[in-house]
Amino acid sequence: MLNTVYQLVRPRQFEVVFKDITMDDKHVIVHPTHLSICNADQRYYQGLRAEAVLKKKLPMALIHEGIGRVIYDPTGHFEQGTLVVMIPNTPVEQDEIIAENYLRSSKFRASGFDGFMQEYVSMEPDRLVILPEDINLSVAAFTEIVSVSYHAIQRFLRFSHERRNVIGVWGDGNLGYITSLLLKKLLPNTKVCVFGVNEYKLNDFSFVDDTYLVTDIPEDLHLDHAFECVGGAAASKAINQIIDYINPEGTISIMGVSEDLAPINTRMVLEKGLRIFGSSRSGRADFQGLINLYKEHPEVVNHLEKIVGAEIKVRSIADMTKAFESDIHKIMGKTVMIWDN
Repeated sequence: MLNTVYQLVRPRQFEVVFKDITMDDKHVIVHPTHLSICNADQRYYQGLRAEAVLKKKLPMALIHEGIGRVIYDPTGHFEQGTLVVMIPNTPVEQDEIIAENYLRSSKFRASGFDGFMQEYVSMEPDRLVILPEDINLSVAAFTEIVSVSYHAIQRFLRFSHERRNVIGVWGDGNLGYITSLLLKKLLPNTKVCVFGVNEYKLNDFSFVDDTYLVTDIPEDLHLDHAFECVGGAAASKAINQIIDYINPEGTISIMGVSEDLAPINTRMVLEKGLRIFGSSRSGRADFQGLINLYKEHPEVVNHLEKIVGAEIKVRSIADMTKAFESDIHKIMGKTVMIWDN
């Protein structure tokens, strides 16, 4: 079957290519319907990755956050028309210790091979998870980034000690919003405090216990654990601020992506006996666990609706370019492409 693929060939330039999809008895064919733009997509689109990386990765179809409808399933797992979330992580082996999203052999869509900007996507059935039919489709489109927060919290629950009276979340953007929301739902008896730089953004965190500007943190505030959701050039400052306010033997979860090295106060890490761990991407178990959480607590989806930004219908390359350019200038929220190709 001939498939239309929309590849980024160089920064800010998409082109159409046609590729064959082999129809076999092991793969499900999905038609994408809603795609969400991630910061990682923007780094490719704007040419913000190193020249050697761009040369190696492009041309490539972008987007690793998306949902679609099953149009053909010879495996018998899904009925035609079933609404599914597509898992971008694609492992080629199993390991009894290392999770699928940390195996160096695993492939990841829109980072090394084509993402979901295609008319049809061929996927193995274990890379698809059924969504509730009544879910907000634009929220469902960015299930992947929510699953990353879910994954980091599950690891935190394994790594941290059980005194979890107060947890701090650094970052007032989408990742900080999602992570603090899931923390309040998964740890309802824990006080969650969010630290940011924009007061108007912090006003949206109505579900947490306290919010603080990073320039105005009470000196007597103490945290048991913390999550860093800042990334970029400010990651170092955020991590060091966490080190200042966290209690001894606390756990710090690093989630923000930075292109540059982030110097941290290792002396106080040692003196306080802190545990620092990183989390990246997610696996099938995280997607399934998150979908179960959505079903049990539909109010989580209601809160996530607040970070749905622009919803742009996409029928052409010009529409795709418009969506990516609009996303660059957003203040907050997720840009969702309603994929009408």
